[in-house]
Amino acid sequence: MKIFVCVKHVPDTAASIKLAGETGFDDSEIKFIASPYDEYGIEEAVSLVEKNDGEVVIVTVGKDNAVSTIRSAMAMGAHRAILVKIDSQFLDSSLTAKALKAAIEQDGAGDLIFTGKGSVDTESFQTQYRLAELLEMPVVNEVSSLSIDDGKAVVEREIGGGEKQVIEMNLPCIIGADRGLNEPRYPKFPDIMKAKKKKIHEIEFSSLELDESKSMVEIEKLELVPERSGAKMIEGSVNDQADQLVKILKQDEKVL
Repeated sequence: MKIFVCVKHVPDTAASIKLAGETGFDDSEIKFIASPYDEYGIEEAVSLVEKNDGEVVIVTVGKDNAVSTIRSAMAMGAHRAILVKIDSQFLDSSLTAKALKAAIEQDGAGDLIFTGKGSVDTESFQTQYRLAELLEMPVVNEVSSLSIDDGKAVVEREIGGGEKQVIEMNLPCIIGADRGLNEPRYPKFPDIMKAKKKKIHEIEFSSLELDESKSMVEIEKLELVPERSGAKMIEGSVNDQADQLVKILKQDEKVL
């Protein structure tokens, strides 16, 4: 069994972001990690291969420093990796999917492709669907349970209100992993050391003949989220409080 796991190199959610210019941020001192939902995909892929033999291949589109995130993924048990190198901090989901497709096809067909349900930086939640369209594969996102049998994948996903949806797909297919699918392992020191020797095949984005200028999304300006003002206590009768609340929402917060 050959499984690809698409892993995104993202800033730690606890990192303090400092803008650099109008369309970028200073990443020189930020800690980067694998997008947390991607770790569920890594764990599921490694667990499947441990039971059925085969290999797990990490595929990442990112800058040079994405190697650190790839090494962390390989410390969890992935066998090797592919890094499509880009220069920009942001690449839209359309171009990202095309780059992932090219890298996967160059490496050869697989039985499964895992992604996280979405990245925690841009949160576009589109890449897995665009990749599935390009590869002409079935896809299900937000998967919390998976079983593989006789060339088919049976998955469960939450659909709200405590209800679950069960879907059966033929392999190969793409699965967007969600919390609940498993509990990602914590790499041990020997695994971390072994990961340093595992192969990372690097591909220049420019060699894929994809025009980065044709991105479907253009960032015009980045702004930090404004700090919240202090809480306001509303007093008086219920009617008075309602009147004051509406006034605040209209005049101060301008959300009505």
